[in-house]
Amino acid sequence: MAALILVVDDDPVQRRLLEAMIRRFGYESETVESGETALARLTANDRPAIDVVILDLVMPDLDGMSVLTRMRQQSLQTPTIVQTAHGSIEAVISAMRAGAIDFVVKPVGAERLQVSIKNALRVDALEDELRRATRRGVGELTFRDIGTKVESMGRTLRLAERAAKSNIPVLIEGESGVGKELLARAIQGGSDRRGKSFITVNCGALPENLVESILFGHEKGAFTGASEKHAGKFAEANGGTLFLDEIGELPLEAQVKLLRALQEGEIDPVGAKRSVKVDFRLISATNQNLIELVKRGKFREDLFYRLNVFPITLPPLRARAADIPDLARRFIARFSAEEGKRVRGLSHEAAALLSAYEWPGNVRQLENAVFRAVVLADGDELTVAEFPQIAAQVQGFDVRIPPAPALSSAEWPLPAFPASLPAFETKDPSVLRLIDDSGDVRTLEEIEGEAIRFALSHYHGQMSQMARKLGIGRSTLYRKMKDIGVESELLGEVAA
Repeated sequence: MAALILVVDDDPVQRRLLEAMIRRFGYESETVESGETALARLTANDRPAIDVVILDLVMPDLDGMSVLTRMRQQSLQTPTIVQTAHGSIEAVISAMRAGAIDFVVKPVGAERLQVSIKNALRVDALEDELRRATRRGVGELTFRDIGTKVESMGRTLRLAERAAKSNIPVLIEGESGVGKELLARAIQGGSDRRGKSFITVNCGALPENLVESILFGHEKGAFTGASEKHAGKFAEANGGTLFLDEIGELPLEAQVKLLRALQEGEIDPVGAKRSVKVDFRLISATNQNLIELVKRGKFREDLFYRLNVFPITLPPLRARAADIPDLARRFIARFSAEEGKRVRGLSHEAAALLSAYEWPGNVRQLENAVFRAVVLADGDELTVAEFPQIAAQVQGFDVRIPPAPALSSAEWPLPAFPASLPAFETKDPSVLRLIDDSGDVRTLEEIEGEAIRFALSHYHGQMSQMARKLGIGRSTLYRKMKDIGVESELLGEVAA
């Protein structure tokens, strides 16, 4: 689902114009005619979240400045672009201080508005990622940090919210890469153990001969190589949450001790003479069918029923296609900041491509695909061209690189490499040729004339913009255009 833009303006003509431009950019839009209605829409929990607000400063009753003030009081952090008919410096400064991230002057051009919206989405995504990373680091991640526009995922989050309010063991089921650990952290962040330790253990990565020592700890000298006492993961999670990922990979011997820890609230470190009391919240996760493992004798039935008290199933990413563009924008913001790139967002066509793909690797695969695209991107927006492997597998988006033509028998073997390369003329009109046909450097007069002709075409004869971009005055520009003979062709029309 595309980003949702809320237009707040009391002028119905202006609302229709902005709505038409926004939809042409590939975004969804909603319009309201007053500040009170806008605030009510921003706080509505039963409707899709607003990604960007375009707010008119001058409105009857509740004006734009008052809306920004109320948004700040209610901790509404939706990025807001203000629009004004006058563009006075005082109004702009006041709006920025009140929380707006950009401003536009009526009537705003389509290109200016599109850039402003892209920047707003990028800033919002980056700030969200920073806040999310901070909360994750201190064990205070919330369900709002996950977010969704899909009803099935919404039901899953509401179910997890209920589980967070008790100390009940939770079993999270789902395919690899769907975000089971993220949900586990949100459960902890919504519980009374918020801010306490969150210990993660991947059961599939534990060496078989050290499983008990790693999980339950050991005493000094308990076995060869035990040169000092080790607390173990259960003891580290004391007072907090223990997350056992890939619980189906846990060896049967360790499953017995896990069952005792769950039932009695105490563990037996290897070599210890006494049991140790521990207070922990257990959240386990698996991408396997535990019932099938029980039938095959690879998982204890009594442990299964002890873990499966509150099962939660996370839907795969292909069932959450509406969330894909938002997830991609979040990843773009993070990776752009990490890699020092200025990628603002995702093109409408690229968003459609990512939404149409099946994503067998789920969110983890999407994250890696976006990472690669950001690293390879040359422009300020990711397009279909940055996802060639994905496009090759989705009908209607084939962007494969054509193979080199096969050489005939007459052309093989390859001729010797020539001592000097033949000159060729580039097809890119924005590249300025510095060497003439004889191999000499062109004169400054020729280069300057070509630059002016290119600017005239590029800026469609807008003299003020041409002069500003070329870094010269209008009178100087007119004189130079006369010198290169442009006057008879275009100057008269432009001046008129």
